[in-house]
Formats: sequence, structure tokens, C-alpha cells
Amino acid sequence: MDPPAGEEPLDWMLLTNLPVETPEEALEKLSWYLCRWQLEVYFRGLMRGCRIEQLQLETRERLQPALDFYMIMAWRVLYLTMLGRDCPEMPCNTVLADEEWKAVYLVTQRQPRPEQPPLLDTVVRMVASLGGFLNRKNDGFPGLKTLWIGPQRVPDFVLALEAQRSIGESCG
Repeated sequence: MDPPAGEEPLDWMLLTNLPVETPEEALEKLSWYLCRWQLEVYFRGLMRGCRIEQLQLETRERLQPALDFYMIMAWRVLYLTMLGRDCPEMPCNTVLADEEWKAVYLVTQRQPRPEQPPLLDTVVRMVASLGGFLNRKNDGFPGLKTLWIGPQRVPDFVLALEAQRSIGESCG
């Protein structure tokens, strides 16, 4: 491809042990490599967020259930981060259950929730605020750390709202 007018051409070198004979094969290998960053983020969440290495579980029977659980948590945080960045206009109930986004909205906004689910970007920022994200005017998208802490608190808020609802029903 020719570079844009006034720009220097780029020379790319792809180092791989896989056969690359055509430009299409080179693009395929490059797309595989681009997935590497998501894997790095996933494992960083697993190591830092879950603190897998600090568990010090001595047997496979103890480690495997913990690892299974934490891998799901790390995937969910990564998924929330990716969709929040790539699809901010998506309704939040595409990713979060109704009781989750409603609980997050009530706790963070302290006002009645809207009838329609808010946008994913709005709710991701609310969830991140539960992990310490300040959401100031010029703040960018929440980081992995606040998006790791926030979702851990959501089930407690859901449980509290369910308890309140059941008390209201039993007293009414």
C-alpha cells in the first residue's frame, strides 16, 4: 500500500516461526498477535485482581476450584472493559442483569432508577466508582483496578435490595 501524501512509508517485519507466503497470511498472523494484548490484560487481572499467587493452595484439589472461579471473574471484568470501550452506546442490560444495574444505579446515584436501562458507558463508570474511580470531567475510561474492585461489590447491593424487597412484602 502507498502511504498517505507527505507521510514516510512504514516497513513492517513480522517475526514468526509460522509459514507466511501471502499478504493475507501475514494479516492473519498479525491479527493473532493483536489478541496477545487482551490475554496480557486478562492474566494481569487474574494475578493482580484475584491475587492467585498469594492463595498458596498446596493441592490441585484446592487450587482448581479457586482458579476456575477467578478465571470467570477475570473474564467478566475484561469483557465489561472491552464492551464499555468499544460499545459505550449499548444498553447496560446487555452485559449486566437487571437487578445488577438497578442496584448499582440506586447505590451510586441515590435516586430512583430510570425505566429504561442506561447506556453501558454510564453504568460501567458507576460500577468503577464503587472501586474508587472518580469520574471527573476529564477522566478517561476507568482502569482495570477500579473495574476489578467495583463488580465485587455489586452482588452485595443486589442482595441488600432483595432483602429490603422481601421485608416490604412480608410487612405489607
